[in-house]
Amino acid sequence: MIGIDASGKSRPAWDDDPVVSGWTGLPSMDGHCTAEVCVVGLGGSGLAAVAELQDRGLDVVGIDAGRVAAGAAGRNGGFLLGGPATFLHTALAEWGPCALDLYRATLAEIDSLEARLGSEVVRRTGSIRLAGIPGAPADAADEQDCQALAHCLGEHDIAVETYAGALGDGIFLPDDAVVNPARRALAMASMLAGRARLFEHTPAVALEPGVVTTPRGVVRCGLILVAVDGRLERILPQLDGRVRTARLQMLATAPVSADRLPCPVYGRWGYDYAQQDASGRLFVGGGRDRFAEDEWTQSGEPTAQVQKYLDSVAASFAGQSVSVNARWAASVGFTTDGRPLCTHVDDGMIAFGGYNGTGNLVGPVTARAAVALGIDGIEVPQYLGS
Repeated sequence: MIGIDASGKSRPAWDDDPVVSGWTGLPSMDGHCTAEVCVVGLGGSGLAAVAELQDRGLDVVGIDAGRVAAGAAGRNGGFLLGGPATFLHTALAEWGPCALDLYRATLAEIDSLEARLGSEVVRRTGSIRLAGIPGAPADAADEQDCQALAHCLGEHDIAVETYAGALGDGIFLPDDAVVNPARRALAMASMLAGRARLFEHTPAVALEPGVVTTPRGVVRCGLILVAVDGRLERILPQLDGRVRTARLQMLATAPVSADRLPCPVYGRWGYDYAQQDASGRLFVGGGRDRFAEDEWTQSGEPTAQVQKYLDSVAASFAGQSVSVNARWAASVGFTTDGRPLCTHVDDGMIAFGGYNGTGNLVGPVTARAAVALGIDGIEVPQYLGS
């Protein structure tokens, strides 16, 4: 059985959480308004931008084409992992010392999220990177890369431990955390809605300096922040070639053995991943690299071939046969060099996205850089593409 929402599209199992399913929603925009800043997109990075702008005392309007976090922000694996998508030792070799700055900024972001949302939403479980996936022989090259990453982390005083257990061999990173991504985003939106004007189901149909046009009104503002990851090049064609949309797919199982996964676990170079919730359900994703050409797409619907592969991955993570009760996909943005994008696209308009599949922490870090760029004129850090 595939979870289906009212529109007939696949629905992420994260939405089964009572806090998410009970979301009463934000209004849609009806009429014209003015603001100092308009944030387009209310996923994790857009909400972080709204929060930063609020903290500065600025008048903010935020809009989203659908429900808050109905895109990738509420459909991803829920991992809060330190660093960018590129593992730290590789990022240091390719980007230089700025990669370490980004890693430390994402760890600080976990602390910030936990302080805002509480330990019930942000669970400091740590994470496990495996050399392979559970039940399969360790991949020698992956194992060597795990060791190289562990050595690099240790050299820079970032906590890391060797993992050898029922799931396989790898490393444990105790600073990492995990969330239900939809619940995290809606909790943030609830906190922000009292001080900012936030609107759902209000797509931006046209963007030009100082003006955001929606189906039922116009926002006039001094600064526009476009906080979109997947399909960013469709919204802003001038970014085509700098960011490219891919589809990431997931599924959820019926409950399996309790405490099978003590924390979020990822293996096979991070391409396959899973977490387990309190009820015992597994939330499993991955396989994009095995069907790479097909997954470079702006379609947001799951496919039979990837989902069949994920069935086997889920069984491996579970250590037993599984029953799948939800399947879904999300669109995310990738950049050519692995660095997130934060750039001027027009007078008074800044876009940020391209988180390479790991936007839960990198997105908010990039959002604050976008605010600093737009409000203070501070150049973006070297770990961001500008």
